[in-house]
Amino acid sequence: MRTTLDLSIPLELTIALGPDLLLMVGAMALLLWAAWRPDGPAHQRAVATASMGLSVVTAGVTWWYLFRGFTAEPGPIAVDNFRWMADMVILIGTTFAIALARDDNDRQGIGAAETHVLILLASSGMMLLAAARDLMIVFLAIELMSIAVYALAGLNRRSARSAEGALKYFLLGAFSSAFLLYGIALIYGATGTTSLPLIAERMLSIRAVASPLMLIGLALLIVGFGFKVAAVPFHMWAPDVYDGAPSAITAYMAATVKAAAFASFLRVWLEAFPAAYESWHTALAALAITTMIVGNAIGLAQRNLKRLLAYSSIGHAGYLLVAVAPASMQGASAMLFYLFVYTLATFGAFAVIVAMTRPGRGTVMIDELSGLWSAKPWLAAAMAVLMLALLGFPIFGGAGFLAKWYVLQAALSARAPQTALVVTLVLTSVVSAGYYLYVLVVMFMRPPQADAPAIPPTPLLTRVVLAVTVGAILVLGVYPNWVQRVAAKGWPRVEEASVIELNRSLTFQR
Repeated sequence: MRTTLDLSIPLELTIALGPDLLLMVGAMALLLWAAWRPDGPAHQRAVATASMGLSVVTAGVTWWYLFRGFTAEPGPIAVDNFRWMADMVILIGTTFAIALARDDNDRQGIGAAETHVLILLASSGMMLLAAARDLMIVFLAIELMSIAVYALAGLNRRSARSAEGALKYFLLGAFSSAFLLYGIALIYGATGTTSLPLIAERMLSIRAVASPLMLIGLALLIVGFGFKVAAVPFHMWAPDVYDGAPSAITAYMAATVKAAAFASFLRVWLEAFPAAYESWHTALAALAITTMIVGNAIGLAQRNLKRLLAYSSIGHAGYLLVAVAPASMQGASAMLFYLFVYTLATFGAFAVIVAMTRPGRGTVMIDELSGLWSAKPWLAAAMAVLMLALLGFPIFGGAGFLAKWYVLQAALSARAPQTALVVTLVLTSVVSAGYYLYVLVVMFMRPPQADAPAIPPTPLLTRVVLAVTVGAILVLGVYPNWVQRVAAKGWPRVEEASVIELNRSLTFQR
């Protein structure tokens, strides 16, 4: 049974924002509790447990919204299956991040219980970002997300690397927000609105598409979103921030923040600017190609496991841009499936890093994995599945292979096949094998280091995260299609025939 909401009625707008408001209000209540008592390991773990409970409850409510079939007339908030599925990916990442942070904080001596509340507040901004159908709401949601993540990046105040990374992230994040806001202002000047559906309608006027204000505004939006998804050349902050932040927060930034930014990126481009496809497609394609090449090429030189995964994350941002470039429904569903698999694989890989991290250290070198198959075979086997999934290898990493396959299909099925993007994706995936398989070689084919300290016992929640992520990747490799089918339903869009006719008119005029 489907329920259509009228977003002009305050009560029904509140209903449409139900999961978002639940997470926000719950996080504020937990913030009071976190600040009420002195910091300490026991209090940190208690707040973490409550935060995970709130995240799971919110995910349950979101699941109910998904299968209840809520829809709405065009308004400032999207009410469709793509939003609910994006929210599920965000909430899964939120739960995993809190679970890993609960275990890792004890080892790193971080006793601030507010850590977990900041993750919840950042996630509430991400959920709002995935739902936004107005550029001003997009900007406010990005700021709500970013301010909390800036604080999380510098959480380990005793680490100089953490402080350096957080400062870089804050300064460059503020700079990118200025680009984004200026781009929104120019688009408003060209169309007289910030609503995505209304922008799409007014773009069907030839004058609006060809307006210099519109073209500059689109360029500035690409810069703003490019920073948030760590696309080259807007990626320079990512390696230092990912290396300096606590491992659980690095996983959260690499997977969940990226998922929310890409969900909004695609919605903005698909709903507001299909009529300007020829204007922005070339720039986006160039961004994707550059990101895939640079991320994977520099990843080959990395021997710090967190920095390797940082450059891997940059490469995957390029793959996801390939799904955005066709501006099609098939690309949207392929992107969502890719984000789901990538989130699972990233959190699983960082669960291994948390398990291998010695007290007082914030990172793991790849050589420290030498002989892991002999010392902890279950940990090595799990890491092998996760690396193969990130590589897109069809055996054991089948979910990752299917995720890339769906992206390739979407690119080749577009009304203008994205041949250059497809070729670059395939070739750079081959290059990425150089560092993903190197991790496997170290674990399975090298003897343990003679002077290596003993691997600490793996905490319970870290083991749970690792088991769930590996199990889900193996299952999705066999049963992948339901994520795409659910996400593709109920997406409001401009009629493609109108867009094609407009592009023909523009070509004729030129």
